[in-house]
Amino acid sequence: MKTLILVRSGLVVLMLSFGTFVVLGQQQLLKRTTYKTDKFDFSAGGTIEIKGAPLGSIRVEARSKNEIEISAEVEVQAVTESDLAKLAEVTGYVVDESASRVSITSIGLNDKKSLPKALRKLPKNLIGLPYKIDYVIKVPRYCDLQIDGGKGDLSVIGVEGAIHINYLSTDAKISLVGGGLNGTFGTGTIDVTMPNRSWRGNAIDVALSSGTMSVHLPVNLSAELDATIVKTGSIENGLDGLRPRDRKVPLTDKLISANAGSGGVSMKFTVGNGTLRLIKLGKE
Repeated sequence: MKTLILVRSGLVVLMLSFGTFVVLGQQQLLKRTTYKTDKFDFSAGGTIEIKGAPLGSIRVEARSKNEIEISAEVEVQAVTESDLAKLAEVTGYVVDESASRVSITSIGLNDKKSLPKALRKLPKNLIGLPYKIDYVIKVPRYCDLQIDGGKGDLSVIGVEGAIHINYLSTDAKISLVGGGLNGTFGTGTIDVTMPNRSWRGNAIDVALSSGTMSVHLPVNLSAELDATIVKTGSIENGLDGLRPRDRKVPLTDKLISANAGSGGVSMKFTVGNGTLRLIKLGKE
């Protein structure tokens, strides 16, 4: 059942206000930061969907326990203390649970449809005020992930499953174990590490519109590797022994279509404008 996290049974809520001011246009805004946590059982093998706020970081850590633990740092800004209190009521996240799927959805006045009806009638002057949610979410090691984010850092560590990511602007670090990865990013820096030479999983496909992508791959990698610069920029290839899959298509600093080792799973890395670095682990 969908439950507003502010009233969820067992919820731990700690609130800390501090009197610093920030300037937004001609207004001086107060800030308030609220810390919220939640924890509940969830079996391995399910799907976890995370919908981030327009601004804020997401860190996902895998562990051996069959449970999900959420820690969120929620920052709201407004002109008065009373407005801060109103915004704190309607900014956070909701959890939708079933036996095999959990959705963690950020809520705020940028998307009033996601709010409970009782909280939708707020003064118009509060709409559009900035807020940020930073998450640390601990999940079972064996699960599938769907992450959608706006602007903020991203970290995914130790998850073995199908991972799908869409992010507008981020500095991302993704440490792969097994499964598969499909990631689409707007701008920023993307750092992907795959430590195992024999990949236990499905295809990897990562695309970045603008920025720098660094891909850390093991010695003696076995894969079908494609690296592409679509517009401007270059590929910095630090891998040894790549063989063109088509002898008529040479490896260049714009395009690599090659077999690594004995071939295997498809791995595609694409940058629109920027730099794509293929790095041999231990040779950074």
